[in-house]
Amino acid sequence: MSKKVEIKSASERKLVIRAAVWAVLLLLLDQVTKWYFVLAFELHESRDIIPGVLSFTSVRNPGAAWSMFSGYSWVLMLIGLAAAIVLVWFFRAIAEAWRERYYALAIVLSGIIGNTLDRFYHGVVVDFIHVHWYNVWHYPVFNVADMAICCGVCVLFLSVFLRKSDPESGKAE
Repeated sequence: MSKKVEIKSASERKLVIRAAVWAVLLLLLDQVTKWYFVLAFELHESRDIIPGVLSFTSVRNPGAAWSMFSGYSWVLMLIGLAAAIVLVWFFRAIAEAWRERYYALAIVLSGIIGNTLDRFYHGVVVDFIHVHWYNVWHYPVFNVADMAICCGVCVLFLSVFLRKSDPESGKAE
């Protein structure tokens, strides 16, 4: 297992910079792919990548996950901004000096910012990755920001559950 990083040390600063670089790269990938699908695809246009399994389908999501809270883009944008601010404010406390959590939180933040930018510029979130099984099963269409949020949250949960706690201090070892 990796050791904790020392808080306010040079190694923590380097770790934060590396995590931030990954987050910025993911945010750029998210925004570039969304702009591509806005410009190159008609709304609801679909092109097979792996026939019957994976398509690029240009859709707009006026709500949150699975179109929940549709029509509340401004509220969702404010919630995204608030979540980003809270995440940055409590970043170090949530990470608890574990290396993987710095990366996890940074990529979650990139996803939040990516979808919040969509709501600001388009009033909706641009989605385009369509995973399905022929016409039998369809997963809701999603984007790079959604993947970043999901992957980051998964890494964070795995880290929280797999790190053993020190019974004396209550802190993870």
